[in-house]
Amino acid sequence: MSESDGWRVLRRYAGRHAGYFTTRQALRTGCAGLVQAGICDGSVLRAGVGLLRLAEFPSGPLDEYAMWAAWFDGAAVVSHQSAADLHGLGRLRPRFLHLSVGAGRPPLTARLVVLRRRLRDIEAESAGPFLVTTPLRTVLDLAESEIGQTSLDEVIGDALAIGRCTVDELRAIEVLTPRAADRVARSIAGF
Repeated sequence: MSESDGWRVLRRYAGRHAGYFTTRQALRTGCAGLVQAGICDGSVLRAGVGLLRLAEFPSGPLDEYAMWAAWFDGAAVVSHQSAADLHGLGRLRPRFLHLSVGAGRPPLTARLVVLRRRLRDIEAESAGPFLVTTPLRTVLDLAESEIGQTSLDEVIGDALAIGRCTVDELRAIEVLTPRAADRVARSIAGF
């Protein structure tokens, strides 16, 4: 692949992640020289260790999610409290960004909580430059986590109120641990 072909591939990849790409991807596409020239002329910006961004992409409120999606080659899914926050479920105000990933080397940052697991395609949905767990998967993840019952009640109540999942869907779930199933049952008892 020529350097110009590699540059087109890298730009296409970066375009899927709000302009973000990694030095690893630049090396893989064979266009490290063009990236270095871009850094010099300002068309490529350093976004962190091993992370770069095409300067033509405007900053946005979800850039951090897109950046980490690029880090994991698009295979990361925003999950747990972070997914609830994105879906507008509850008021958890997560201090960390929660990602579910099947593989890949996590970056050295205290900002991320990386959970090693593979999700089925139906458990994630596109949020533009990154993936996020579906509202139903988010509720189930939180039921299996250590958040308080009151917070879980609020998340489930919001999900039901805005039509992101139904009581029947929550009752039909068979993959929960007994503790999580009990927590969900308590939350939907009033519906």
